[in-house]
Amino acid sequence: MANKQKQTENRAMRAALIAMHNLGGQVNRKEITQDLRENSRMFSETEIDEERTSKKTGKVYQPFAWKLNFAIKHLILAGFINELSGYQLELSKKGRNVDFKTFDADKDVRTISEPLMPHRKVVKRTKVVKEAPQTPEEELNENENLWRSQLLDALIQMSPKKFELFCRGLLKKMGIDVDDTIGVQYVADGGLDGFGYVRSDDYRTTRVALQAKRWQGKVSAPEIDKFRGAMDKYNAEFGIFITNSDFTRDAVKTARQGTRIITLIDGSQICDLVAKYHYYVEPVTTYRLQDFYLDED
Repeated sequence: MANKQKQTENRAMRAALIAMHNLGGQVNRKEITQDLRENSRMFSETEIDEERTSKKTGKVYQPFAWKLNFAIKHLILAGFINELSGYQLELSKKGRNVDFKTFDADKDVRTISEPLMPHRKVVKRTKVVKEAPQTPEEELNENENLWRSQLLDALIQMSPKKFELFCRGLLKKMGIDVDDTIGVQYVADGGLDGFGYVRSDDYRTTRVALQAKRWQGKVSAPEIDKFRGAMDKYNAEFGIFITNSDFTRDAVKTARQGTRIITLIDGSQICDLVAKYHYYVEPVTTYRLQDFYLDED
């Protein structure tokens, strides 16, 4: 293993454990990555979001995601993390009690995990190299990533009008009573894209401002400031800023400042909400053949 890659994985082990402690101990890989993107002092946004194109397959991939996955595998094998069903991860007793002042990835993790780390089998037949088949977990994860990627591609292709309608409909599914008159305009005028009301269980109604941005890059802090300024016009008590892309660290910090917190919903969270509310999607059940059908006699 290249020394640089090993060092990055070791830093990712520490960062992942810190993120899991910050998030309450039971999370998935996506939530860990999101916390690192927003808060990590060990990894920059650029390093986390870097994309490369595989020379072999032509597919775009994120090197950090691979390194983080390997780091988490090491932590699982070394007993710091328990792997639950549904891609959930949970800090073990060992993980909950880790001392970050003395934590050493090489000594505390790799001495245990390296001998247990599974390696993909390579079968050679006359110059043909064949990788071992995907595990059920890998196959499910690939299918999950596929529909999410298709959804985000579809969102970026939408017209501003259609994207705003999509966002309004999704917010209604979330229980927000969207006003039918405020914000119905499809030009970038610096105003609101919507305004609504949320009623709590104790019948208290809260005014909420809505902003929908179909964005190519990350949404920056100045966009959050402009939205907060537009909220003043309608005396909104809080805001929801929804985008198909993502937010910079400064944007996240800006959204949390002041007396009126702005809820940020990025592309990944849009996918979660679309699935949760079955919003223009339908679940598909399929089957995977077990080894009985695939083993040679």
